[in-house]
Amino acid sequence: MTREEARKKAEDLVSQMTLEEAASQLRYDAPAIERLGIPEYNWWNEALHGVARAGVATCFPQAIGLAATFDTELVHELAEAIALEARAKYNAYSSHGDRTQYKGVTMWAPNINIFRDPRWGRGQETFGEDPFLTAQMGCAMITGLQKEKDGYMTTAACAKHFAVHSGPEALRHEFDAKVSKKDLWETYLPAFEACVKEACVEAVMGAYNRTNGEPCCAHEYLMNAILRGEWEFEGHYVSDCWAIRDFHEKHHITKEPEDSVSLALGKGCDLNCGCTYQRILNAYEQGKITREQIDASAVKLFTTRYLLGLFDQSALDEIPYSVVGCRKHLNLAYKAAVESCVLLKNDGILPLDKTKYHTIAVIGPNSDSVAALVGNYNGTPPRAVTLLQGISNFCFKNNIEVHYAQGCHLFDNTPPKKPHLGYFVTEGVIAAQNSDLAILCVGLDAGLEGEQGDRGNQFPSGDKLDLLLPETQQILIEEVAKTGKPFIILNATGSPIDLSAYEEQARAILQVWYPGGEGGRAVADILFGNASPQGKLPVTFYYNENTIPDITDYAMKGRTYRYMTEKPWKPFGFGLTYGELEIERVEAVIPESERDGLILKKNERKNWHIRIESQKLYEQVAEKGIEITVVCTTKYDTCVSDAVQIYVRVNGSENESPNAKLAAFGRVSAKLGEKAVKTFRIPAKAFTTVGNDGERTADGVGADIFIGFSSEQ
Repeated sequence: MTREEARKKAEDLVSQMTLEEAASQLRYDAPAIERLGIPEYNWWNEALHGVARAGVATCFPQAIGLAATFDTELVHELAEAIALEARAKYNAYSSHGDRTQYKGVTMWAPNINIFRDPRWGRGQETFGEDPFLTAQMGCAMITGLQKEKDGYMTTAACAKHFAVHSGPEALRHEFDAKVSKKDLWETYLPAFEACVKEACVEAVMGAYNRTNGEPCCAHEYLMNAILRGEWEFEGHYVSDCWAIRDFHEKHHITKEPEDSVSLALGKGCDLNCGCTYQRILNAYEQGKITREQIDASAVKLFTTRYLLGLFDQSALDEIPYSVVGCRKHLNLAYKAAVESCVLLKNDGILPLDKTKYHTIAVIGPNSDSVAALVGNYNGTPPRAVTLLQGISNFCFKNNIEVHYAQGCHLFDNTPPKKPHLGYFVTEGVIAAQNSDLAILCVGLDAGLEGEQGDRGNQFPSGDKLDLLLPETQQILIEEVAKTGKPFIILNATGSPIDLSAYEEQARAILQVWYPGGEGGRAVADILFGNASPQGKLPVTFYYNENTIPDITDYAMKGRTYRYMTEKPWKPFGFGLTYGELEIERVEAVIPESERDGLILKKNERKNWHIRIESQKLYEQVAEKGIEITVVCTTKYDTCVSDAVQIYVRVNGSENESPNAKLAAFGRVSAKLGEKAVKTFRIPAKAFTTVGNDGERTADGVGADIFIGFSSEQ
C-alpha cells in the first residue's frame, strides 16, 4: 500500500469520527471505536535489540555491541528477525484479545542519539559516538524493521530521541541543551536526517529536554523548519513518555496541562506517550486547540496503521509464533555476539590451547549474570547462556575442570548479610591459585548504567561517576593478579571503562558489551578459537584521567575521536583479531586526467593515505563523492575478517574538525592465497564542512583520505 492510499483511507476513517473519538486516538493507549470496527491499540512497544518487555524473544547484543560489528548487512538482517518476532507476537496476543502495552508493531527503536559522553548511562542504547556510523546502523535497523511483506510494513520503526539528547539523566526532564548551529548540524542531526530521508522512518520521537530554550516535543525549528520542512518527513511524531507533562511541571514554560496540550499539538506532536493528551478535550473547550489540529494528527496515526495492514488481511497475519526464539534467530544472535566482541589486548595467549589447560577458574560478579547479557530494553531470551555457562560447557566437552567463584559483589561496599567488603574475594583467590588460568568476568549491568528511573544503586541517576570499575571489582582483580597465575579479563559493559591499570598484567582483555542471550556461547568460542573476535570500538575508550568536559556541556570540543586532542586508552575503531588482514593495494576511481592531483602512499603502520591536492579534483569529489577500491590479503591459513575503515579530513578549511572523520566502512574477509576486493563509496558530504552558521559547504582546497582498520592514522 502506498502512503497516498493509506492517507486517503485514514482521512475517510477520521472523517467519520466524533470529536471525542478522534481525540482519544492521540493517546499511546488508544481505545477501541467499536462502531467503526477499530480495535484498541497500544503504540508503546520496544525493540532496541530484540522485542522487549513482551515476554520471551530473541535477545541480540545490546545496540552498542551491534555498532561494534561495523556490519550494516548483519544489523539489517537481525532487524528483519526482530520484526518477524514482533508481528508473530502481535498476531498471537491479538488472537487472545490482548492488545496491551509492548504487544504491538510500532517499535520505538532505534535510539540514534550520539554517545558524546562516556559517562552517559543510556549510551549503551546507541550506535556509538560517530554521526556517520550511527546513521548507517540506524538506517540498516529501520529498513529491516520496516521490511514490506505483501505490500505492508512488518513493523514501523521510530528514530529517537529528537534531538540533542545524551544526558545528564538526572536532569533530563528539566534540562536545556545549549548547542551551536555547527555542532547541531555536524554532530546531532546527521543520523536523524539519514533515517528520515534515506530509510524513510515512519516515526520520530521527541526528547525530554529543551534544546536552545524550546522543548523538543514542541520545537518549531526542529519539528517544523527541519523535520517536516527541509526533510519533508511525512510520518508521525511521538513524545517521549510523560515529556509533555514536563512542560508545566519541570520546564515551567506552560502553566497547566491544557496549555501543554496546545503547545505540543500546535507544533505537530501527534501522539502523546503519557497522560497530558487526556486533557485534550479540555483544551479544545477552552479554545486552545482546534478540531482540525486533532484530525490532522489522527490522520497521520491512522496512515501508519494502514501502512502496517492492521485493518486488512495479509500474509503478515500468517506469521506463526514459532519464529519467536527460533534456531535461526538464535544462531543470528550468536553471530552478532561474535562480531561485536572487541579484543583490546592479546599477548598471544588467545585463542586458548585446550590441550594446555587442565583447570580454569571463572571468577567475577558477571560470570553467571543474566543481567550482564541483556543490558536494558530487553526481552527474555529463550535461553540465556551466561559467560560461566558458555565456558563451562566448552570445558566439560574437552575434559577441562572449572572452578567458579563470584569473587565480589558487582558494586556494593556493604553487601547485605555479608560481614565485610572482601567477603567473596578470598574464594576468588583460592580458585585462581588452584587453576592454570583465571578468567575474570567484570563490568557493570543496567542496574549501574542506564536510564534515569531504572533500578540503580551506586549510580541512581543512570550516569557513571567515572570510567573505572566499582571498587569491589578493582580489589578482586588486584588480589587475583597477586597470585601470579595468568589471567584474562572479560569486560561486560555498555560503555567505555578504563582498564589500563591491568593492561600490563592481564594476558588478554576482551570487551564483550552486553552480548545477548547467546553471549556465553559466543565468548567461549572466541576464547578457545572456534571463532575470532571481530568487533571494533564504536566509542573512544578514554583514560579516566583524560580531560572530559562536564556532561552538561553539549559543545563537541574535546569530545569523541573527532575532537579529542589527548591520547585515549584505546581509539575509536580499534579492535584486534586472530590473524591479520593487510591492505595490499588501494585504487581511487577517478578520471585519468585527474590523477596528477592525487598522491597515494602507504605509511609505516601499513595504512594507506590518499591526498587530493588538486582543487579541481577536490571540487569534483565534494560534488559527486568518490569510489575507493581496496584489495586485502592475509598470511594466515584461516579466514580472517576485519572492518576496513575510511576517514576523511578536508584541508584548507577552518571549519574542519581536528581529526579525520569516518566516511565509509565495511567488513572484508580473506583466506590464504586469496585477494579480497571491495569497493567503498565515500559520499560527497564527507568532503564538506559545517560552519558556525550551520551551513554545509565545500570550502576546502584538498583532502586527505585514510584507509585502515581504526581511526589511528
